[in-house]
Amino acid sequence: MKNSTILSVKVLFILCATAVMIFSACKKSQPTATSRSETPILPSTPYEYLAVEEGGRTMDITNLIHDESNTMVSNESVTLGRVLFYDTKLSINNTISCGSCHKQALGFADNVAASIGFSDRVTPRNSMAIQNAVHNNNMFWDSRAQSPMELSMMPVFNHLEMGMETDQMLESKLAATTYYPELFEKAFGSKQITKNKIALAMTHFVNCLFSKQSKFDEGMTFTLGNPADQTPSNFSPLELEGKKLFFSESFKCSECHAGDNFSAPDFVGGGYGGSGFGNNNDPSNPRGTANIGLDFVYKDNGRGEGKFKIPSLRNIALTGPYMHDGRFKTLNDVLNHYSHGIKNHPSLDDKFKANGVAKPLNMSEGEKMALISFLNTLTDYNLTTNPKFSDPFVAH
Repeated sequence: MKNSTILSVKVLFILCATAVMIFSACKKSQPTATSRSETPILPSTPYEYLAVEEGGRTMDITNLIHDESNTMVSNESVTLGRVLFYDTKLSINNTISCGSCHKQALGFADNVAASIGFSDRVTPRNSMAIQNAVHNNNMFWDSRAQSPMELSMMPVFNHLEMGMETDQMLESKLAATTYYPELFEKAFGSKQITKNKIALAMTHFVNCLFSKQSKFDEGMTFTLGNPADQTPSNFSPLELEGKKLFFSESFKCSECHAGDNFSAPDFVGGGYGGSGFGNNNDPSNPRGTANIGLDFVYKDNGRGEGKFKIPSLRNIALTGPYMHDGRFKTLNDVLNHYSHGIKNHPSLDDKFKANGVAKPLNMSEGEKMALISFLNTLTDYNLTTNPKFSDPFVAH
């Protein structure tokens, strides 16, 4: 009996040891998380940022990449902006960067309903995609910023997002690094680091995030003007049907998602713009926002009365979940809302009303399939994979 017990213990020991060895082997075989470098990994010659391909033509965007001080943009200033965009040192505890919530592979959006800030603090809204910023006059879901320059520092000093406390704290922190003094000198001619220069560089980088090489762009002839009147030869029959529905009078998608950026016509005189930019704090000025009947009563009122920014549809297939609170996981969910989920809110956009009450679009399954097929043509894989827009703290 004693010998049997000893044998059993030995067998049990061998089995446990074998299990540990198997577990260890399996653990070692698992892919490790991408390690980040303490300093940015940059090419010896800066990437070219100021020449952009659009629909088969090269466009010089130097004059588009502007900021409030009219500081001249350069490949060096954009490079600095790229480093700042991805540097976790811009957060109070070195854990969060702008790129944490605006991921390149997702069209510079996030894949969660509400992004996570420093110390695991949950932000109140879904992170909007960042692309073609120069075509937007208003930014954030409540349109509180009117330019990338105004936007650039807001997340850095936000108490939920990145948590930086003072200008001096930010400037001193970056000045203490080995790499920023040289990068600032190349970008602005001086090693001095200021909040204004940080904002300028980040503005230059964000303004270079152009999305102009999708299947839609490849099929269009921009010199002919209105895209609604063109028939791209590279589109499938289903994509063509979706394009037709998108621009149709029945659905009127293009009246909210207008122009070749498929974004709110929020310029002066536009369908969702005000009478003048000096009047932007007037609640009657929508600044690119609209109430689309998401709720009868809103926990978050957006700009007011449940009005939220009409986003660009560029790369929309990559930027879910959708809406300001990420309530819709898929594009089909979004279309289901417009088809039969619109709430009769007092401030509901007139485009969704008939005789003063909410009018659902009543899309068929085939129409939804066609619209989604067309929206997929707006995906730009150059933007989402190009190394010049990627995280410089990770080897590529």
